[in-house]
Amino acid sequence: SCANAAGAFYAFPNISQTGLTATEAQDLFLEKAGVATIAGTSFGENGEGFVRFSYANSTDKILKAIDRIRPLLS
Repeated sequence: SCANAAGAFYAFPNISQTGLTATEAQDLFLEKAGVATIAGTSFGENGEGFVRFSYANSTDKILKAIDRIRPLLS
């Protein structure tokens, strides 16, 4: 799930149902999918269970990143 980030260029989805910690998700997405994210814990202890994605990019590249991450969460 992800709240709408009005006026921002990033999304901060809740990844707690994946069974991954924020740092595990960050590392997995980068190492296995080539998609850089930031663990929510980089913003404080309440960020556990979240990762931050920037969407300051083209729609095409964002969709490709989603396609690369999706199999890791199945």
